[in-house]
Amino acid sequence: MGPFGGWDMPIEYSTGTVAEHNAVRNAVGLFDVSHMGKVRILGTGAYEFANSVFANDIDRIQPGQAQYSMLCNDAGGIIDDLIVYLVSKDEIRFIPNAGNASTVVAHLEKLAPAGITIENNHLTQGIIAVQGPKSAELLAALGFATDHEYMEFVDARWNDFAVSICRTGYTGEHGYELVIENSGLVPLWNELLSSGSQFGVLPCGLGARDTLRTEMGYVLHGQDISTEISPVQARMGWAVGWNKPSFSGRDALLAEKAAGATRLAAGLLAVGKGIPRSHMQVKNAAGEVVGETTSGTFSPTLQKGIALGLFAPSVAFGDTLFVDVRGRDLEVVVARPPFVSASPK
Repeated sequence: MGPFGGWDMPIEYSTGTVAEHNAVRNAVGLFDVSHMGKVRILGTGAYEFANSVFANDIDRIQPGQAQYSMLCNDAGGIIDDLIVYLVSKDEIRFIPNAGNASTVVAHLEKLAPAGITIENNHLTQGIIAVQGPKSAELLAALGFATDHEYMEFVDARWNDFAVSICRTGYTGEHGYELVIENSGLVPLWNELLSSGSQFGVLPCGLGARDTLRTEMGYVLHGQDISTEISPVQARMGWAVGWNKPSFSGRDALLAEKAAGATRLAAGLLAVGKGIPRSHMQVKNAAGEVVGETTSGTFSPTLQKGIALGLFAPSVAFGDTLFVDVRGRDLEVVVARPPFVSASPK
């Protein structure tokens, strides 16, 4: 166990991080991600308000669909990245990161016009992520609907507990996230473990969650993105509704996009033996510092070290660089994530 985002979280279970990682890539894994926030925007005009603050354009999705988005500050820094769920014009749900949930709620409450309610369900609901190629089989065994498309969700009931079945996840595999009221959380977890034994299910901790998301190039707030790192620098302009008339940080982001970012995100793939970690200097062949890692780990799938980082705009994909790993230069190649061929779709 270890502290994470203000919560006491499992780093790994008895089988270990590598076995948990491989279970998700090859069978199915369970993650208790109840630390993630659960928030609703309610009231007449909820849709319009959400679209005026979140970076992505909610007009791109329909009721019953979800969307990756961000909440930025006036300078264009990322307060948080989150998943938005469109229920109706009068109800928007979203899942912020654990440590940022209260910050995001407070920020939206200051901006919300009269008649709009920001409902924080962070402590009344839990989330279980069911991830892996056999995730649909496991959920079907419990009677859940599993045929909705990636980034869609349906509301249902399981043993008289209200549950949302979301075709989302942060592993790069086919998977689901089940949002359920707290009283149903432990019964559902136990039933998933019991029924999942025939599918090779394993409970998975933060260690596997980190290796899985890094293999996919998925960012972690506080490391790869932050209030000091913009969507332009993170190469996440695909999650910005550039043509919307307004959203938080719009003017600053448009200016940065036009001028060009002073640093840009990219991946690193180790050539030799060594594991890059976060906040390590990255140099070119001349010994000049050209960037810094933001995340780094050992890839169980590739059996190599991998990293994400921010680099000078002159750094190009395919370049050879060197990570300073505790005084030793580790040769790496600049790569465009994902590092593996998995797909959540």
